[in-house]
Amino acid sequence: MEIYLLAVIILAGLAISDLIVGVSNDAVNFLNSSIGSRVAPRHVIMIIAGLGILAGVTFSSGMMEVARKGIFHPEFFTMPEIIFIFLAVMLTDILLLDLFNTFGLPTSTTVSIVFELLGAAVAVSLIKISAIGSNFASLVNYINTAKALAIVSGILLSIVIAFFFGALVQLISRLIFTFDYQKRLRRYGAIWGGIALAMITYFILIKGSKGASFMTPEMVNWIMTHTWIILLVSFLVSSVILQILMSLFDINILKPIVLIGTFALAMAFAANDLVNFIGVPLAGFSAYSIASAASNPLSVYMKALQGPIHTNTLLLLLAGVIMTVTLWLSRKARTVTKTEVDLGRQDDGIERFDSSPLSRVTVRMVSSLFEKINTVIPDTVQHRISRRLNPEHYDTNPIGEGKIPSFDLVRASVNLMVASAVISFATSLKLPLSTTYVTFMVAMGSSLSDQAWGRESAVYRVTGVLTVIGGWFFTAFMAFTISLIFAFAIYYFRLPAILLILGLIIVIIWRNHHIHKSREKEDDAIEVFNLKKIKDPIFAINTSFEHSSHFLQLVKETLDLCFKGLFNEDRQMLKLARGETKKIQRWANIIIANIFKTLRLLEQEDIKHTRKYAQTISSLQEIAESHRDIIMKAYLHVENHHKGLLKVQREELQQIKVCIIELLDKTSKALLKREMIDPSSILEINQKLKRLEKQFDRNQIKRIQDDTSKTRLSILFYGVMWDSRKIVESTLNLLKVFQDSFKLNGDD
Repeated sequence: MEIYLLAVIILAGLAISDLIVGVSNDAVNFLNSSIGSRVAPRHVIMIIAGLGILAGVTFSSGMMEVARKGIFHPEFFTMPEIIFIFLAVMLTDILLLDLFNTFGLPTSTTVSIVFELLGAAVAVSLIKISAIGSNFASLVNYINTAKALAIVSGILLSIVIAFFFGALVQLISRLIFTFDYQKRLRRYGAIWGGIALAMITYFILIKGSKGASFMTPEMVNWIMTHTWIILLVSFLVSSVILQILMSLFDINILKPIVLIGTFALAMAFAANDLVNFIGVPLAGFSAYSIASAASNPLSVYMKALQGPIHTNTLLLLLAGVIMTVTLWLSRKARTVTKTEVDLGRQDDGIERFDSSPLSRVTVRMVSSLFEKINTVIPDTVQHRISRRLNPEHYDTNPIGEGKIPSFDLVRASVNLMVASAVISFATSLKLPLSTTYVTFMVAMGSSLSDQAWGRESAVYRVTGVLTVIGGWFFTAFMAFTISLIFAFAIYYFRLPAILLILGLIIVIIWRNHHIHKSREKEDDAIEVFNLKKIKDPIFAINTSFEHSSHFLQLVKETLDLCFKGLFNEDRQMLKLARGETKKIQRWANIIIANIFKTLRLLEQEDIKHTRKYAQTISSLQEIAESHRDIIMKAYLHVENHHKGLLKVQREELQQIKVCIIELLDKTSKALLKREMIDPSSILEINQKLKRLEKQFDRNQIKRIQDDTSKTRLSILFYGVMWDSRKIVESTLNLLKVFQDSFKLNGDD
């Protein structure tokens, strides 16, 4: 029994780890609306969410039965078999959730735990069936197929329901309040808020009370028999309080509604999802306790797990404390939250996802559908609707820390109310739907109604949504497969398998940590480039030059790497350079977008001589494209195992590389320090390069004529040389614009 006691201790440790990685992924569920709308400083949002978690964990007692008997029939398994299943489940869960957290993709902890239980239970059941020589059709006797199908069906149905009601409620709310909601909010905002808060009271207090660990049957019965009274009182009291806050204290009542909604959704999350993190370890401890009390502990079947469970409130609160601390400290939680907020933001900006064929087809289909719908709607009705849904009145004034909210408080409140209502209702039915799926689909539905996915961003946002949804299916498949493999390994090899898997997971999590850290650095660098709010055109111009300096420095470094890789036929070096091309393209696009923002300010102030900005845009685009072309030509040449450059070709291109690197370095330093460059030094580099190009062109023609340079080598040589010329010319143009601006500002 000692080894199984050790297994239970390992399960307890895994429970703590699972709480950490689980909250890092699921924090997006209740933080995205409050953080996206910047309803309050971050520390205030965190305090309210933490209090919601602590309250919610006490409502999760009834959900714990899912881990014990929701997926398989425990009466067919002995204690060791149950322990093997639970170990495989917890090891898989930590590995899978940390992977999604690393790449900032919100996935479902509910789906992962359900399919992990299913995979591990199937593995152990197949072993048992094989041992007794039974037919594999008898697998249905071991697996609770009806409950498993009900859970999966509930999850899939909740996706559709969440998206539909998110879009519908947001559309109605926007038609009522419009984007310029302040005046209308004073008229009937208190009634709207009263309804919203009454819904929260109903779904959280009344429905959630069934699973609360501290509720007696008498208390639950009293609440259930006085439902309508509680609803009415909640509506009246909330409406009166909200009206007083507006009239006497001039408070935007959407702020307390969003904060209360954040508390409510955090509470619903903890009530519904805590089972995903500690339900399995608690069930493992129960199995060990039951077996220890039996005369034959290793062979007694776990029918007792079928009984009701009432989890200790202090244990639930301890789990809540761990979740709350993780919420404050986890950087991966911020990464996952940022992904969802960016997909639903109202304004344009840096798009994390590229377009895909499927997203383009989807956008075209939806656009065609709306065009057909518009043909049957009268023009007057269309005009009235479009006028009320006009996002031009969207308030982009900074809220807290000078940053722009991703969407307004109307949408934030709808997201929270609809999501918490759906989740809490499912919790009352003891159906562990996915809080991630619900909150994500509600947010996407409300974004659709708010026209956040405009023609400039729709394909990129849809790609992001499809990526997240595809990740959900990947979660189910990987959870089942990995858990099944781990269960087989643990069953046959026992402790060595457990230790080996633990070691593997530690290595993978450590590697994921470094990957996430590097991704954070890249995101931070890109965020620095993005001037979200420009008020001073002179500051914007100077900042754009500074950004261009960093841009040219990276171009210089990657070109140097590319030439070395090409000369040495080093595929890995060229692959590394190729990986930087996308970053350089993004940096160029962001700087260009900033220049466009600056131009709008210049036009407003009637400033002339803006042609230099067009030259800057053209130069940046040309440098990025020529840089990409050089690297791709070199990479594909080496990747396809073509013959390397001739020695004389390497020597000639080396001289061209030296000139380019020197020019890029001098220009980059000048832009960064805002210093004038001696024109003669730049002219000397350019003249030298032109002489070299003419000479090398003649040399290459001779090599072509005497057939020492084959066709592919000639194409590569000329491609690199002429793309290098484009980079030089564009860099010189960029430098000239800077020098002119330098003189214009009187800094010389």
